Amino acid sequence: MAASILTYSEATTFLFSSLPMYQQVGKIAYKPNLDTALAFDEYFETPHRQFKTIHVAGTNGKGSVSHMLASVLQSAGYKVGLFTSPHLKDFRERIKINGEMITEKEVVDFVVKHKEKIEELKPSFFEMTSAMAFDYFARKQVSIAIIETGMGGRLDSTNVITPLVSVITNIGFDHTEHLGDTLPLIAAEKAGIIKPGVPVVIGDRNGETAPVFEQAAADRQSPIYYTGQHFRILESRSDELQHFTVSFSGGLFPYTVSTDLMGVYQQENLPVVLTALELLRGMPNTGNTGHLKIPDEAIRKGLSNVVAKTGLRGRWEIISKKPLTICDTGHNVHGFTQSMRQLQSIPCRRLHFVFGVVNDKDVNSLLPLMPPDAYYYFTKADLPRAMAAQELAKRCMDYGLRGQIVQTVPNALKIARSNAFPDDIIFVGGSTFVVAEALP
Repeated sequence: MAASILTYSEATTFLFSSLPMYQQVGKIAYKPNLDTALAFDEYFETPHRQFKTIHVAGTNGKGSVSHMLASVLQSAGYKVGLFTSPHLKDFRERIKINGEMITEKEVVDFVVKHKEKIEELKPSFFEMTSAMAFDYFARKQVSIAIIETGMGGRLDSTNVITPLVSVITNIGFDHTEHLGDTLPLIAAEKAGIIKPGVPVVIGDRNGETAPVFEQAAADRQSPIYYTGQHFRILESRSDELQHFTVSFSGGLFPYTVSTDLMGVYQQENLPVVLTALELLRGMPNTGNTGHLKIPDEAIRKGLSNVVAKTGLRGRWEIISKKPLTICDTGHNVHGFTQSMRQLQSIPCRRLHFVFGVVNDKDVNSLLPLMPPDAYYYFTKADLPRAMAAQELAKRCMDYGLRGQIVQTVPNALKIARSNAFPDDIIFVGGSTFVVAEALP
């Protein structure tokens, strides 16, 4: 098949239809081994060894952390690759260099050139996407790439890399059918990204998970850094940006850092980012000599322009102001708790909630967190994994939540807007895929 006769649409159709995609079909796309990833790595001649990397895992926040790191490193003058998942609007969002998505031509050329190998190895969609990213970053000669795991860590197809720093944002209950149904079991899977001698940043020190991380780090002789030991958020305020007053164990005085990411949960992610950056540039009193030159100004500029520099979307994103309309991709108990707390702190006449989930989600764990006085639009994203709107409505109504069934996300948002007064709030959430269909 020649490149000239294969369109981008045809190439992505091949990828989406030929390869099992977790985003579409759920757990049957998950492969509990690295065999295919290692085979791809050998086929492409270990491209990830041609650039530096930072590896990011965690239950929540890994997307925000990855994008913040990328933005800062771009501001410091580096050519930065960024590999994240899932995408919201366009497959190419997953693979970026300095905020620019991989081109349609690159995707088409990859499929044409390697179609035979793809059909031979029969990778999952994520395994193939990881291979595409590593090959692209190597050919484009990035200085450093931020690599976000897809799920877990130990058996994630990105876990062929040896990074400068490993980052584990936090541990919570998500994908328990694959990662385990206790926090220590989930932590053990995430700890799989810890590499011998490579420092690891842990975002949340938890009594159940700390022994797991500390044992893994000791076994691999990897220095371990809990962010709370080095950075603490003293206070915050917001206007067009969020401003955080931060204390640093290596500094004499608190200082202010601002970001254009407006979710209050960024106060958990920011210390993770700052700790990783200090390790990269040589944290005082750690014996780490540093690998990169990252001026203070690059940190300030990068954090205040994350959206502009990286194209990150769906994290407490305001898509309209009258009525105030907010989209947020938080979808498990930890993330949803924080989103709901922030949502209910904003005064309004009435809250309209466009709500949908995937069918393998433990929706019953989310229901106690839902605002009881909101009016709900129970809906379904356009993918096989999505829970039927009728089923979602039944579960929510059994819990005392009231609203109406609207079969598609665009229609649900349209009806919510027609019902809302200017001083109401519309919130769109419950699933990354619901948010994706609501974003302009």
